[in-house]
Amino acid sequence: MTFSQQPVWDAPWRFDPVRRSSGSGFVIKGKRIMTNAHVVSWAKQILVHRYQDPRPYLARVKFIAHDCDLALLEVEDESFFSGLEPLKFGDLPKVRSTVVTHGYPAGGEQISYTRGVVSRIELQNYVHSGNRSFLTVQTDAAINPGNSGGPVVQDDLVVGVAFQGMPGLENTGFFIPPPVIHHFLKDIEDGFYGGFPMAGIRVVPLQNPAYRRYLRLPDNDLGARVDSLLPIAATEKLIQLDDVLLRVGKYEVASDGTVLYEGNRVSASAAFQTAQRGESLSLKVWRQGKETDISLPMNVYEGDRSVGNQYDVLPRYFVYAGLVFTPLSLDYMKTLGQGWRDVANAELIYELYYRRSEAQDSTRTEPVVLASTLAHSVNANFKISNHALVDKIDGVRIDKLEDVVRAFESTTNTHHVIEFVPNHAFETLNRVDAEAAQAEVLKTYGVPKDRRL
Repeated sequence: MTFSQQPVWDAPWRFDPVRRSSGSGFVIKGKRIMTNAHVVSWAKQILVHRYQDPRPYLARVKFIAHDCDLALLEVEDESFFSGLEPLKFGDLPKVRSTVVTHGYPAGGEQISYTRGVVSRIELQNYVHSGNRSFLTVQTDAAINPGNSGGPVVQDDLVVGVAFQGMPGLENTGFFIPPPVIHHFLKDIEDGFYGGFPMAGIRVVPLQNPAYRRYLRLPDNDLGARVDSLLPIAATEKLIQLDDVLLRVGKYEVASDGTVLYEGNRVSASAAFQTAQRGESLSLKVWRQGKETDISLPMNVYEGDRSVGNQYDVLPRYFVYAGLVFTPLSLDYMKTLGQGWRDVANAELIYELYYRRSEAQDSTRTEPVVLASTLAHSVNANFKISNHALVDKIDGVRIDKLEDVVRAFESTTNTHHVIEFVPNHAFETLNRVDAEAAQAEVLKTYGVPKDRRL
């Protein structure tokens, strides 16, 4: 049982009411409980129960991996583990083989066992992070709310951790397979979870025979073209656009951008995910008519953090004259409602998802939006609607939240001019009136501090 509390991203000094939720878990070696990260995220208190034992035991998060949706808990009272045998892990199950999910889904209090068949193995988006895809196993065994974190078993060995379903589809559940689990467990051996590293390389199929002959590629159906690169220093130094990726580690890259991973044809991204942070991967690329070997350092990439769901960090903000400024993020966009993609400004969508890859020269380090307006006489005639992207303040381009603070606090002009995207729409504030109203606005709306930077 998890008692959790999340911040409110368009009123960042506030928190939602405490929420009660439940999930499943299982004991592994080292007196640890494995579960999903989303089961214990934002937890204020965690209570765990043994099967058929009415007593609750206090637990706490030891390690949590929000990218791959895994977590390890430790229990304060070690008697919890008395008589329990830790489960052992097996290998990646075969397609069409049978597995059994164990857990406590909604609708009852007792443990549930559901048998199913492995139907697909491929990379899928992990909903908890929102912007990371990893190896995933699909099964027709029921995986419902409450099943999350429970073991998926085959021949008495754990071959996965149940973690998500597919809205609108029946008999479709997904579990996290052993390669992802083992990567997580190896990562934390140093007492710290660093995360899955990224190469920052996107490849596209290279199957046009004429183009392959033009590049003088061997006639072996290997190699996919490098289409774009993330701004990762090592990658930009060693990899070039239009390189043809032939091999990643021990995996040959086919012309459709896939590799054969333990008998399954999956995206080449799976090969990059075999490396731990700080390690290097050996790559083979085709460049200027010949093969080139590259040793690519692999490190964690945080540049797209705002594009995914954020955890363990409070939203940053600045309040001035009742105007609430906050960095543009997926979490903020979701405050627009479930259908936020249909109602959000096109400029915000582009800034959040596309500018980073399409127009790096004009990319802002941290785009800032007008999140909300705390009504007061000082901003009574402010005509710009909330959710607008801030372009400039007093002529200074806003690249990050600290720029907003600096712009407002460093000028001696009688008025502030705030410009927004698009079309250079602007509004003004009387500086003296704004500064005089600051304390009253904060008190009226119960804002404890005007900023969290």
